[in-house]
Amino acid sequence: MVISSNLGYPRIGPNRELKWSLESFWKKEINETKLLEDISRIKKDNWIIQKKSGIQHVPSNDFSLYDHVLDTCLVVNAIPDRYKRLKNKKNFLNLYFAMARGFQSGSIDIKAMEMTKWFDTNYHYIVPEFKNNQKFKLASTKIIDEFLEAKSFGILTRPVILGPLSFLYLGKSISNKFNKFNLLSKIIPIYKEIFTKLKKYGAEWIQVDEPILSLDLDKSFKNKFISTYDKLVKQSPKILLTSYFANVYPNYDVLRKVNVSGIHFDLINLETKYLTKILANFPKNKFFSAGIINGRNIWKNNLSKSIEIIKQIRRKINFERIMIAPSCSLLHSPIDLNKEDKIDLNIKSWLSFANQKLDEIAFLKKYFNSNLLQNSKFLSQNVKANKQRRNSKLIHNQKVKNKIKSISSRLLNRKNKYANRQEIQSKLNLPLFPTTTIGSFPQTKSVRKARLKFKRKEISKNTYEKFLKSETKKAIKFQEKIGMDVLVHGEFERNDMVEYFGEQLHGFIFTKFGWVQSYGSRCVKPPIIYGDINRNTPMTIKWSKYAQSLTKKIVKGMLTGPVTILQWSFVRDDQSRELTCKQIALALREEVLDLEKMGLKIIQIDEPALREGLPLRKSDWNSYLNWAIDSFKIASSSVKDETQIHTHMCYGEFDDILDSIEKLDADVISIETSRSNMELLDSFKIYKYPNSIGPGVYDIHSPRVPTINEMKDLLNKAQKYIDKEKLWVNPDCGLKTRGWPEVKQSLKSMVLVAKSLR
Repeated sequence: MVISSNLGYPRIGPNRELKWSLESFWKKEINETKLLEDISRIKKDNWIIQKKSGIQHVPSNDFSLYDHVLDTCLVVNAIPDRYKRLKNKKNFLNLYFAMARGFQSGSIDIKAMEMTKWFDTNYHYIVPEFKNNQKFKLASTKIIDEFLEAKSFGILTRPVILGPLSFLYLGKSISNKFNKFNLLSKIIPIYKEIFTKLKKYGAEWIQVDEPILSLDLDKSFKNKFISTYDKLVKQSPKILLTSYFANVYPNYDVLRKVNVSGIHFDLINLETKYLTKILANFPKNKFFSAGIINGRNIWKNNLSKSIEIIKQIRRKINFERIMIAPSCSLLHSPIDLNKEDKIDLNIKSWLSFANQKLDEIAFLKKYFNSNLLQNSKFLSQNVKANKQRRNSKLIHNQKVKNKIKSISSRLLNRKNKYANRQEIQSKLNLPLFPTTTIGSFPQTKSVRKARLKFKRKEISKNTYEKFLKSETKKAIKFQEKIGMDVLVHGEFERNDMVEYFGEQLHGFIFTKFGWVQSYGSRCVKPPIIYGDINRNTPMTIKWSKYAQSLTKKIVKGMLTGPVTILQWSFVRDDQSRELTCKQIALALREEVLDLEKMGLKIIQIDEPALREGLPLRKSDWNSYLNWAIDSFKIASSSVKDETQIHTHMCYGEFDDILDSIEKLDADVISIETSRSNMELLDSFKIYKYPNSIGPGVYDIHSPRVPTINEMKDLLNKAQKYIDKEKLWVNPDCGLKTRGWPEVKQSLKSMVLVAKSLR
């Protein structure tokens, strides 16, 4: 009998219950007991939904209050020393959230741990910190507790844990001379202890995620998998070793030798030729987990195609050793399409969210375990929907296709090199260490309330815009008052940096409840790109023009870049990502030229997702970087030399693509460096970046207010690598999620630091 399996389920709750409970707890509106009751309810509902859908291997410990990597830090006691005195004074939850968000109270002032992107997704994880004399112990029994919790509801789950090799790989060594993989022998006993206890309590399987198997690994590191799992398999439940997000075949030589009971393959990212090679010598004693349902996109599975692939697998693998699963955890998918009542019904019939993906998995299991489903209604409707999508007139726009054909080198390059432009742009009369922010200001409760009222037609457009003008005016006056050099309008009219633009571009649709977790309580609602993209009307002109009319200082025009709009949307899968990205770029180019025509002297085109989009295999990098850079340049390069182009990037390792970042040819780039204490700038010792740069001087993802000395120290460090004439001063990201009191205090200090350095 074929087995139905799931690797992970969304944590946030169908109405973002996790978000509201967390934020209420942080504001001290609810106590710990109420928070734990809320999350227990979410977990129970998740398990029951999966069980009722027909999933046999239901995961547990896939839920997290903030981040599963942070959870693992607590499990093995990888708690940085700076939290020790807090550990002695506060309970477990306060310690946990302090590691994620920082802590500031009385004499205790502790920075949060570093945060970065989870492989090539928009999910952020907390980066573990390791020291040479690191000591591990089993400090949290969360994985065991949640297994037993599900068992109390009559559901025998398959617990999930991040594998020891991936955990160490994704962490950072505090000392440069220290090899973090020397800790492997110390951490393995903790995993053995967990596995032994789970078996004792009745766990039949455990899912061990080793996503680094999708990366380029050298031979010596690959061999660590064999030795590690030889030690872990003893007195353990059956182990399903999982990887996802990329073609695992380059590491299959070692994967097939690892002593585990089953291996999960992401078939969405595995070409047919590699699947054939894997099946040719797949071990007969192992289970084969077929990740055939896309866990990262929202398109309905092509069941007919999946059936043929499973038939191919069945010809080589014993029927009872086949698991049907999503390609990765459904963490990256919205929860339930049935809640959507505003989407065009034609397009809705093409979609599948997490709950619908469970139904697809369950159907494929039943299809191969029964002779009764060969002509089922579920299958015939799936075939019909996929056919309608392929042939739909909603998708194609000949005008857009003609624009793509007209792209030439003329659209890809500024008139002059940066050195010449810098001289021309000196007319902007900016001081040394010019100060600015990344764009957004706090989206307060009153802003969100006004937007909701307008959406529900409880207030008129005129009333809503009057309110937005008032908020914009206050933001401009505040920036003027504290002495900011380059101002922003605050983006109060924008719901989200991608959704706002997608709503004004043809080829996008939007959901009401299509939320996915980005980190902690932060959720995003990615738009869906279903067809060719075109700009029909200006998108930002009105508010930029209004903001500039309020001040004699320079106000930046603010746009989200083409790669980021692509990365942070659910993207159509019937054409290349390159083609879709260039369609977005052409639309943005029209907006940039209109902003310049309106009189704006500085235009920022944010690309925080540029590094995130980098393929996991280095052999695929050049192709991606070529079209990603071209897309940015299509959007930005047609302006005059006196117009200064800025871009912003955050949460990624940029040191290995600095040459590509230079090719973007932005006049100024701002990057996230505060949580890592400017570690990124170490790369500039070797790579002499020629253009201007604004390294973030404080972390906006934490409510903690930085000290003046902290920011000054970071800027002094930055001056060791970057000429002061090219150094800008800014936070590390937008201020949308923060509150006004902390923002005002932080920005005042930031401006004072810049003035003192002048």
